[in-house]
Amino acid sequence: MQHLIQQIMKFGIVGVLAFTIDYSLMIALTELAGLNPVVSATISFIVSVAFNYAASMHYVFSHKKGISKQRETITFVLLSAIGLLINDGLIWIGTEIVSIDYRIVKIFSTAVVMVWNFVSRKLLLDGGDSRSL
Repeated sequence: MQHLIQQIMKFGIVGVLAFTIDYSLMIALTELAGLNPVVSATISFIVSVAFNYAASMHYVFSHKKGISKQRETITFVLLSAIGLLINDGLIWIGTEIVSIDYRIVKIFSTAVVMVWNFVSRKLLLDGGDSRSL
């Protein structure tokens, strides 16, 4: 149980950093470049996934035995793509249907996707041994 708590804390630290990248870039693309919030959220999400992959697989999750690096990367990308669909769907519903400011919807969608990311990565990618920051 202690390992799981430590892993969740590490995941949270990586998540805060990835969220900062994602959120800042989304606002810049929307406010400065004039992109639609769903488009800017898609671009910022993809950029943050690159950081998240490197940090998560180095600091949070350990390599799972029996899975190649290529399969690990493909699995991570596919899980992230599902997270992107969840993210974009929630942002679209929040901004276009419910008329909530995209910045508020992004915070909610991030919380939902964060749960998806941790559970799916823990089940499919984590080898189970400890990592330290």
